[in-house]
Amino acid sequence: MQRMPAAAAAVIAVVFLFVCLPLPLWAAEAKPAATGPTPAAAPSTDQDDYEDEYDDDSKKVTVADPIEPVNRAIFWFNDKMYFYALKPAAQGVRFVVPIEIRSGVKNMFHNIRFPVRFVNSLLQAKWLKARNEFCQFFLNTTVGFLGFADVASIYPELDTTPEDTGQTFAVWGWESSFYLMLPVFGPSTGRDSVGKVGDTLLDPLYWLVPGIPPSVALRAGEAVNDTTFRIGDYEAIKDASLDSYVAIRNGFIQNREKLITE
Repeated sequence: MQRMPAAAAAVIAVVFLFVCLPLPLWAAEAKPAATGPTPAAAPSTDQDDYEDEYDDDSKKVTVADPIEPVNRAIFWFNDKMYFYALKPAAQGVRFVVPIEIRSGVKNMFHNIRFPVRFVNSLLQAKWLKARNEFCQFFLNTTVGFLGFADVASIYPELDTTPEDTGQTFAVWGWESSFYLMLPVFGPSTGRDSVGKVGDTLLDPLYWLVPGIPPSVALRAGEAVNDTTFRIGDYEAIKDASLDSYVAIRNGFIQNREKLITE
């Protein structure tokens, strides 16, 4: 009975030796050769990229919104919940808890959900992403104290966008179906809502935390902690848009399409 854990650990260690340890060599091979100076230009920022998505109408992807009145009602509910519950709680946590602790907690939640990203990378035949996810998980779980420290971040070649079941369905040919605003969870589509079921089943926390009340409490705590890092983002979108519902909907759809193609 005690040989299985040792054997499993040995297999993982061997895989790590052959897959992850050559990272410095891969990084050196992947580094592009210098081709001389390029004409001066303003550096690109995430905000620039975001705005570019809306400058060219040909790049826009639209999704039907047949139940817009219902979606708007749920959006109103989520908006009030954010301003009267989530944001005040996040402000209190940010004031009391040091950023080092909050970052560590956020890292641990990301690390433990490794199976969601890894399995969906495999299902989409994105082998490089699957390798990167495995290496990140191994490094952060071992050297990073169960994921509290993001040790893998010292290897920029491991950076990757997250995969989920909704994206897998899209790669397999399932269209977005229709736009859907979910209570608490926020914007989604018919396809991605079904995908959330797959994500839940692949999430170790679903199996490790028994019972609905403890699970809800854990996810609420995670949501509050995550919000401490982005207070003001939602407010900025509302202030910059004539119709915040449409802005959130369009931004979500464009971002999902971008993730699917990456």
